[in-house]
Parts: sequence; structure tokens; C-alpha cells
Amino acid sequence: MTAGSRTLGAALGAALAAGLALGGGILAAPAAHADEWRDQQYWLEDYGITEAWETTRGEGMTIAVIDTGVDSSHPTLSGAVVGGTDVSGAGDGGAPVDQIATEHGTLVASLAAGRGTSAEATAVAELIDEDLEDLDDDEWKDWWEDFETSLEDIYGEDWQDEVDSDALAEFEESRSAPRALTQDEDPDDGVVGVAPEASILSVSLLLQDPNPYGGGTEEQIAEAVTWAVDNGADIINMSLGSGFQEWPESWDEAFLYAEENDVLVVAASGNRASGHLSVGAPATIPGVLAVAGVDESRQISEDSSSQGIAIGIAAASEPLVGAMPGEDYMQWNGTSGASPIVAGAAALVWAANPELSAQEVKHRVLSTADSQGAEGVDPEYGHGVLNVADAVSGEVPAFEAAAYPTLAEWIRVHRRGEVEETEQNEIPEDAGVVAGPEGEPRAMPQPGEPSTAQDWAGPVAVGAAALLVIAVLAMAAIHLQLARRQDEN
Repeated sequence: MTAGSRTLGAALGAALAAGLALGGGILAAPAAHADEWRDQQYWLEDYGITEAWETTRGEGMTIAVIDTGVDSSHPTLSGAVVGGTDVSGAGDGGAPVDQIATEHGTLVASLAAGRGTSAEATAVAELIDEDLEDLDDDEWKDWWEDFETSLEDIYGEDWQDEVDSDALAEFEESRSAPRALTQDEDPDDGVVGVAPEASILSVSLLLQDPNPYGGGTEEQIAEAVTWAVDNGADIINMSLGSGFQEWPESWDEAFLYAEENDVLVVAASGNRASGHLSVGAPATIPGVLAVAGVDESRQISEDSSSQGIAIGIAAASEPLVGAMPGEDYMQWNGTSGASPIVAGAAALVWAANPELSAQEVKHRVLSTADSQGAEGVDPEYGHGVLNVADAVSGEVPAFEAAAYPTLAEWIRVHRRGEVEETEQNEIPEDAGVVAGPEGEPRAMPQPGEPSTAQDWAGPVAVGAAALLVIAVLAMAAIHLQLARRQDEN
């Protein structure tokens, strides 16, 4: 690896770690019930996500989360993670890798495709996962007493405040568990992702250079993107970044592979509090959808958003909540959270409009954004703030491919190889040049007549020099005169 690559790799690793360590990056929140975490997800209503769910919840779409690994055993991610791998050598199958910010990938995945089920809801579902209709009256009475005792064990002494009383009465009367208790299809507690029926692929990295287990960050990211494309990702989320606008040439092939296979890459713009005032790679790569961060009032986040011409759209970056490895939830901030919100939105758009290409999905997301910032494409907000309902079902202007730069075109222009010098001893037969007799030198081109410019170039140069001398003398005279006045005073 070159010195530049080592610097880039270290910056990528440090960027993620620093982004999570900033004030409010991850907040150790007090214990709360799952429905209290759901209540904090203001973006579900504000961004038209719940309205979009009337059309689709992202079924059939696959989002690859290239990050620190995902805890697939978390209740809200149960059944969501359908595959994974580790490209660092430090992990196994995409599960969280032991490093700084181990929880990061799980937080990200929960905002993209969390199911919304809490540990409590899962425990209740397990209690009633049997054929209760076959119980006779005495068996049912005994079962019901045990069930109420278990509810108290799960929710505490105030369990009756946590369970819908009407649903509970319906359950007792019919012996058929209602949806409100099982949380099977429409969970109303726990953190829920934007696309709660999409699938997750977990690709774990070790953001550390040198990596004692395998390749450095540069190699890992290229391998991760390629693996995600090969294993069925429709969308790749990358909630990591560097302070560099440039990216290693080794990434060209991987990101071009995603582009050529119609996979949309969504990336966080970076966080100012991490020292990244400008958007860094991979968000700067042409074709990647770069996401900025805003607060609840839709103002650009002072700490949790970088800026630059690469910004495509803005989404919630503070305050956020997400799932932690185990059965916990946490409060956190950062464009690391804004990016999976947009990735989930893209999954909803694509599920509702399966005929679209990745670029056309991106077009719907950008062209329906709520206006914010300066007219046109703002360096902080991009095209504006995410509007998921309109992106899924709204009217959009006609798609024009020329309006969206591609990595293929960028590579054609900026990665031109050096032309190798070749020796040419003989004149090609098709050159149209007739050689003279052997040993006779080729006639050299004769100089043309001097242009008229040569006739006046000399006098003009002399005149310009004279004017310069006059100007210098004039300035000297003025300076001398001012000095004399000061002496007289």
C-alpha cells in the first residue's frame, strides 16, 4: 500500500470513530420502553414515510450495509438480515467486529430496515406461539393466569399500562392472539426502519490501518462493494467517510461494477464535528447519492453534516434513535443515520416502481425533495429535504440521464493512461508520405514570412517599459512629497 493509501485508510477509520465520539454522537440514554423509542422517530411522519407505507413497505428489496457488522439477533432486526460476510479477517459472516463503534452497523441497519418489534413484544409473541383453541376451559383458565404473570415479568408491575386492554380482552374472549399483541405485521413499538420489509446484507469492515487480520481499509471497501453487488444488493449504504474528496484508484473498479450492475450506492456526507467540513469519499464518487444531515426543524446540523457540491439530499441526522447489539436502543446523531434513512426511502421507491433503473430511483428521490436552502442545488442541503411520500407516488419531471454524472464518464475523462512512447524507424505504408532517395535527408519545413506582429512587438515592448518607468518615478515623487509634508508638520 502506498503512503497516500495508508493516509486515506487511516482517515476513513478515524472518520467513523470520531463521528461517533462527537458531542451527541451516541448518547447513553436512560432506559425506556420500546414504544417510547418509537415516539422519538419524528421523521416517520414528518418525511411522509408512514404515508408511503400505504403503498409499500419495501418488500423484495435488499440493502447492503457496509459497516462494522450487524447484530441480526436484535428483536427489531429479527428476520431482516438474510446474509453477510466479513472482509476484514477479524469477523465472521457480517456480525459486529470487535473495534471502536462496534454498535454502529446495528444502529444503521435498524434505521434502514428495522422491523419495529421490541424485546417485550417478541417475548409476548413467544408466550402465545401455540394452538390455544384446543385447550379446554380449565386448561385455558390455568394458561391465562400464567400468561398474566408472564406479562408482569416482561413489562413490570405496570404491565397493564403497556398492553392494549381492548386487544387483551379480545384475546381472552377469542383465544386468538390479535395483531396488537403479536406485533407480527404492523409493530407499533421499537425502532422501525424506513423500509421494514426490505432485507439486509451485512458486510463488516475493520476500520483500522494497519489491519492485523487482513487488508487495509482501501482493499476492504473495494471488496465489500463487489461482494454486495454479487450477492444481490439493490442498494448499498455506506455510513462512513473520509476528509478527502479524492478516492484511491482501486475503488474505481468496484464502484463502476455497482454502477454497471444497476446498484444504487448511498453514502453519508460526513460530520463537521469530526473535522470534515467538506464532503469526503466515498460520497464524492460520481453516481453515489450523498446525504447531508438536518435537525428536527430541518436546519442543517452544525455538528453532524459536511457540505459540498456533491451533496444530493438532506435527511434527519439529529436527534436519532437506533438499535444496539443485544436488545437495547440508543440515542445518537450524525449523517451515519441520515444515510440509511435515504437508503430505506430508495428501497420504498424501487419496490413501488420496479421498472426503474438505479439512476431513475435517485432521480425520484432528488426531484421530489422539499425545497430548503438556496435555489438549485445548495451546498448544504443539496436538492432539499427528503420527502418519501412524493418520491414513492408523486409526479416527477422527466428523467434526463445527462443531468446525472456517472463514474464511467468520470473515469474516461480523469483516468486517462499515459501514452507510451514508441520508436518509429520506418514510415508506415498508409502514412501517405513518400521517402526520398536513400541517404537523402527529408526537407525541413521552411519558416514563413514574419507576421506583422513582429514588426510592432519591439516598439510596444519598449513603450510598455517606458510607461512602467514613468509610473515608478511618479510614485517616488508622491512619496517624497508626502515625506516632506510630514517633516514640515
